[in-house]
Amino acid sequence: MKRVVVTGMGAITPIGNSVEEFWKSVKENKVGIDEITKFDTTDYAVKLAAEVKGFDPKEKMGFRQAKRMSAFSQYAVCAAKEAMVQSGIDMAKEDPYRVGVSVGSGIGGMKDMEEEHQKLLEKGNDRVKPLLVPMMITNMAAGNVAIDLGAKGKCINVVTACATGAHSIGEAYRAIQCGEADVMVAGGTESAITPLGVAGFTNLTALTKSQDKYKASIPFDKDRSGFVMGEGAGIVILEELEHAKQRGAEILAEVAGYGATCDAYHVTSPIEDGSGAAKAMEIAIKEAGKKPEDVDYINAHGTSTHHNDLFETRAVKLALSDAAKNVKISSTKSMIGHLLGAAGGVEFITCVKSIQDGYIHPNVGLKNLDEECDLDYVMGEGIHQNVDFVLSNSLGFGGHNATLAVKKYMAD
Repeated sequence: MKRVVVTGMGAITPIGNSVEEFWKSVKENKVGIDEITKFDTTDYAVKLAAEVKGFDPKEKMGFRQAKRMSAFSQYAVCAAKEAMVQSGIDMAKEDPYRVGVSVGSGIGGMKDMEEEHQKLLEKGNDRVKPLLVPMMITNMAAGNVAIDLGAKGKCINVVTACATGAHSIGEAYRAIQCGEADVMVAGGTESAITPLGVAGFTNLTALTKSQDKYKASIPFDKDRSGFVMGEGAGIVILEELEHAKQRGAEILAEVAGYGATCDAYHVTSPIEDGSGAAKAMEIAIKEAGKKPEDVDYINAHGTSTHHNDLFETRAVKLALSDAAKNVKISSTKSMIGHLLGAAGGVEFITCVKSIQDGYIHPNVGLKNLDEECDLDYVMGEGIHQNVDFVLSNSLGFGGHNATLAVKKYMAD
């Protein structure tokens, strides 16, 4: 099997609209949660979200191009542009059929759907905008990224709810491993902070009703009360190792393993013993040729819901056994909320940066650790230490589990 490395990264997040800005904010423990500005929440119990701020798509693309895309596609295209620039890939020198795209969105263009449905009811069917369908369907992030970059290889849209970003990167990794592509543009994107989106998750009792932005998203805290909706995109360039070496690319990290399982248990709750997520971790560790004691850090799914954080703790114990107590664990959602389909992409970037900088961020806001979440969940300040091998977990409604194993690249 071919080896796969990371050569570029791009991000649009609630705490920064580039990887550099995002990572700087992470190291400052910046919280990107605040009052919702995208619609009037007067009649809503939920008042907070982690919105992208200061984003102007016209700065990264033409006005006409931006106008024809929903926000989730705009985020993906802009993040992909950043990733491609960092990678140094010149598409004029590549076989475009060997460059693919694997970018997913859990929900797609919900805002466009809501607005046009209202228009349908109030003004009639002939007033619905012609581009509604290509703006709202989830595969259009991948399609628009491919069009923008001129990537003509495999182009797929993985949709597994909150595991979408991780599965998208994992399937891109597999495509390169198996020789289907030399380069894959991969990750997740989302923009679903809308009246219907917030109402749906609220009535599912998934969202916190806290109005204190510093106590809203507090994974593993005994006072946690639900997740905070976020938005953004995390896109990476994955590349076959020899292809990257031949063009003299800077290699940021190596993707070493990928585990994907299903709980086959419940539409929203993870299985209580954590066995599904544990098996995904076990598969990823084994494929990487590592042992549980080799894991330095786990970027947890850590949503700040009671069930997820408790059951994920059980999963880590099941997967790593005695080694579980020695692993540093934190959730990036403590700063940026839950980016749904984009979460796995942004959290994968966090893992790569942790390896590069030798830094593990804390669970910002974690004050009172749940007695049943009894692992080494980083509290207070971040930790500076050597980071060689990490796991990134993503779990999605429907029982979808994905674990990506990333390691420091070591030249032969």
